Amino acid sequence: MRRSRFTEEQIIEVLREQEAGLATTDVCRKYGTAPQTVVPMDPGPVMH
Repeated sequence: MRRSRFTEEQIIEVLREQEAGLATTDVCRKYGTAPQTVVPMDPGPVMH
């Protein structure tokens, strides 16, 4: 398995910043990643 470039803490920090409202491009620029790497989670259809 390939080793991740970022630690779990860094990944969580990136996702939290994006959830807080920062633009994806700003977050990516800050951490040096491509916008395709940081994709918001899609919860998909809600099952009742």
